[in-house]
Amino acid sequence: MSNYYTARKTSGLFNPKSELPFKVSRSKIDLFIECPQCFYMDRRLGVGRPPGFPFSLNNAVDTLLKKEFDLLRKDSEPHPLFKEFGIDAVPFYCDKLDDYRNPFVGIQYLHKPTNLLIFGGVDDLWINPNKEIIIVDYKATAKQGEVNLDAEWQNAYKRQIEVYQWLVRNNGFEVSNIGYFVYCNGDIGQDKFDAKLDFKIKIIPYTGDDSWIEPKLLEIKECLIKDEIPEMNSSCDYCNYRKEAVLAKIRFEKNVQKNIRK
Repeated sequence: MSNYYTARKTSGLFNPKSELPFKVSRSKIDLFIECPQCFYMDRRLGVGRPPGFPFSLNNAVDTLLKKEFDLLRKDSEPHPLFKEFGIDAVPFYCDKLDDYRNPFVGIQYLHKPTNLLIFGGVDDLWINPNKEIIIVDYKATAKQGEVNLDAEWQNAYKRQIEVYQWLVRNNGFEVSNIGYFVYCNGDIGQDKFDAKLDFKIKIIPYTGDDSWIEPKLLEIKECLIKDEIPEMNSSCDYCNYRKEAVLAKIRFEKNVQKNIRK
């Protein structure tokens, strides 16, 4: 068995007979939106998608940004980028910020209609003069041209902000509808590496709308309690791989049996 991937999980799975709250992370909500069958296989049957390799450089940028903003957080000082991008805010100090940032703890809320315990780890929280919390997410990439949020796949980024807004609101905070992406774009136009990578930083505002979350949680719960695997998503690469792998195995074994009988 690979140390990288556990093919069959036995703990942390949904049990329809249990009355205990069931934890669902922000990323699992997005998995359900992307493909209900993959979500069901993961959360109900314990067979998850193989994980992607960690983005070590992205994680390094994330860590350094947190340290940089934390230096200003102590004295409620705005970051110099705030002036450049017209943002009236300061990093928010909170005793629970380390927990809120922890992807395995995060900020949590029990959705009583479904008994689902929703959680997610934020990158940062700022606060504006109206005492509204601002949700902030760090992103790192390296591409030609300006970074933006125009690609269809970046809708997942927008949902990410919205889930965090919903979670923070349900923890008793006033939350701004406007969140921000601190987007760090590695400059690949240099003539040489010279043991360093320069970044251009752009702060992109996004106005979130979390009205979709409550209905989606009801759909998730309905999916989980059924003893029926949802239909495959025809545009899901993982579903298509599972389907074609099984069909290829069946075809191969049939041909082997035919050759034996000959």
